[in-house]
Amino acid sequence: MSDQDKQEEIDALERQRIQRRREHMAAMRRKKGQQELFRRWAPVIAVGLAVLALAIWGLARLIAGPKSSEMPKSSPSRASGKSVQLLTARGKNGLIMGETAGGGTAPGNDITGVPSTGENVVQGSSMDGSQNVEPSEEGIGQDIQEPETVPFTPRITEHVVGFPEEGRGVYSTNGVLMDAESGEVIAVRDASQRINPASMTKILTLLVAAEHVEDLQDSFVMTIQITDYAYRHDCSIAGFGVGQSVTVEELMYGTILPSGADAALALAEYVAGSQEAFVELMNQKLEQLGLSDTAHFTNCVGLYDEDHYCTVYDMAVILKAAADNELCRKVLSARTFATSVPSEQQPEGILLSNWFLRRIEDKDTHGEVLCAKTGFVNQSGSCAASLAADSEGREYICVTTGSMSSWTCIYDHVELYQAFLK
Repeated sequence: MSDQDKQEEIDALERQRIQRRREHMAAMRRKKGQQELFRRWAPVIAVGLAVLALAIWGLARLIAGPKSSEMPKSSPSRASGKSVQLLTARGKNGLIMGETAGGGTAPGNDITGVPSTGENVVQGSSMDGSQNVEPSEEGIGQDIQEPETVPFTPRITEHVVGFPEEGRGVYSTNGVLMDAESGEVIAVRDASQRINPASMTKILTLLVAAEHVEDLQDSFVMTIQITDYAYRHDCSIAGFGVGQSVTVEELMYGTILPSGADAALALAEYVAGSQEAFVELMNQKLEQLGLSDTAHFTNCVGLYDEDHYCTVYDMAVILKAAADNELCRKVLSARTFATSVPSEQQPEGILLSNWFLRRIEDKDTHGEVLCAKTGFVNQSGSCAASLAADSEGREYICVTTGSMSSWTCIYDHVELYQAFLK
């Protein structure tokens, strides 16, 4: 084939790519228009139905007349209500009532199925917003019932956009970028699709361990069962040998920085006695975070399993919870950590490295990447979860999966931070 023929073929492929992009963007605009129409009219319809139901109920009560058993009893607190209640009524994926968690599976910047903005409702408040609470029958001065803590929840606004496609673009097949303080979703691509989190799983492993460990200098002796497990499943390791005594702190850094399966399994056995028992704690934590409807883990290292899954939204919530834990943030933000455990190659101790943080630190992200954890299995490609701060100190969370290589994954995060951070 001549050079001219090759160029014509390349030009034809480029025209096809541009046409597909235009068709995709047109479909996105149609979907966004439908979402906007629904967002505008759904509250009006809901209010109308509620008013109609209330009117029918009132009419029925008027026709039937009050029964003697329904006559109000004398009570100083009945007119104004006994307490103020915060209604959080959480639905699937821990979303505030009225939100959805569906999502498309087609490639591209699909922004459907993202949680919509919701508001908590307070009952028993006066028209000016002050809380109207009377003394209870049990006694004056009784405390108001405290509302439950609402887990951090991603939420969408009308400002959400797809991932950048101009210039280099973003190669990852799934991802989300969100404000770590407000939960507002800034950019998405197929973020509600089920994924295998690979070694990003170890963020939750670290968090669960940190919440159950009391002494970081306590030690664990590595067993042949752990090293054999890592070998059989071709896992990345920190490099701890059979019979070596390793501190809990070293196991935590070994779990995250080199993504060591040996360290993660040792943590699991130290905390719960076995990986199976530890995984139960992991799934309990998912439930506490409001993620149990869309996330479920079967191991603590990130091995592929059909029942080991979550969404990138879920992983963003997990990273947020870990970053809010002082010990976890310290581990996730470390570039290197030197252990006291020797190895054949490093007799004075093993130097552990977080290569994602070391490789991205000299890139222009319009801020600083503070925490990160990578992952890879064939079913999810190269993936990563990171937390960065912009020039003003505001923090953001980025999670991506389905990239072609570890370097491509890094540059996808760079591209997203460049595009949206101040």
